[in-house]
Amino acid sequence: MSSDQQYPYEPYPAPGTYADPAADPDVAQTWEGQTWDTRHQPVVGATEPYAFPQQAAAPAAGPSGYDAPIGGTPGPESLGAYVPPVTDQQPPAPPAASAEPAYGAPTTRGSARMTDAQRARAEGRSPIIPPGIQPAGLTALLGVLLAVGAGIGPYALLVPVVLLQAVTAAGWFRLNGMWPARQGIALAFLGGVVADGALLAAGRENAPAAILGTLGAWVLLVLVLQLRSHAAAEERMYGLMATVVSSALAIVAAGFLAAEQNAALVGALAVGAAVVARALPLPGAASPVVALLAAAGAGIAAGAATGGGGGLVSAVFGLVAGACGVIGLRVASYDYPSRFVHMTAGVALPLALAAPVVYLLGRALG
Repeated sequence: MSSDQQYPYEPYPAPGTYADPAADPDVAQTWEGQTWDTRHQPVVGATEPYAFPQQAAAPAAGPSGYDAPIGGTPGPESLGAYVPPVTDQQPPAPPAASAEPAYGAPTTRGSARMTDAQRARAEGRSPIIPPGIQPAGLTALLGVLLAVGAGIGPYALLVPVVLLQAVTAAGWFRLNGMWPARQGIALAFLGGVVADGALLAAGRENAPAAILGTLGAWVLLVLVLQLRSHAAAEERMYGLMATVVSSALAIVAAGFLAAEQNAALVGALAVGAAVVARALPLPGAASPVVALLAAAGAGIAAGAATGGGGGLVSAVFGLVAGACGVIGLRVASYDYPSRFVHMTAGVALPLALAAPVVYLLGRALG
């Protein structure tokens, strides 16, 4: 089209003249798919006569940087201008015609699938979400099972210890964003089971050699398996660290088997009490203090019930074990956790981190 060609001077048709937008000869393109909510399309009701310039101007950009959409009733500025091609990307909500844009439901309703962490981040709050009362209750239940097993004997204690090791192995991988990781989880869990067998075979008096020997052998095994992997270097290093830490946590969880009977009982109950108290809706500064006091009280009560005395020793024992439980709970709350993380790592990590401390305190204070 030459630049000296003139358009005829004729009035622009009023909106809604054509019943079918596709039949309008002046419409260059129509949207047939459900690209956006047309109920919120602003109406450009230009009815004054309009003469086209000799050279069409570029279309005005919307607030989001995209070209103004041309769906619905066309305005005078959209005729003869560049028409953007159809793409798979959903266009943004059309801009309003007035100076003060009236945003409709598509721009204010937001995402219905927003997670708690995303909502906290959008509101300027911490995205670290604690596991809550349900995982805390499961931790307390597992602590009671450990205490009952410790009171019966080592083979009865073996059942909740194996359960603790399985949940620990799965939770650590998911906490690090690695899922599914069946081989790594199986390898870490197997390391814990081997440590249990070594402890039962060697006896409590040889517990350090059994646990440290299993840990050293398992680190070497994990290293060899990761070197044989065909993944990229960064992925192999990341998988190596996650597998080593998960195996170490599962192995040291066998500390409940290595600890003395009263020490395992008091420590398990103190961790359960601390985790439940930490999950209560208390002010931020008071919550950890109440959790530690609950752990100390549980230690005193458990020490008195087992005949070990309810004095300062039991209080210190419960306080230290409860502190380990609170730290494990904080680790399970880190960096946008999911419900699966809360129901695995949030349940197991408080007890798994307290296991070696329970063993060492039992040796030192017993």
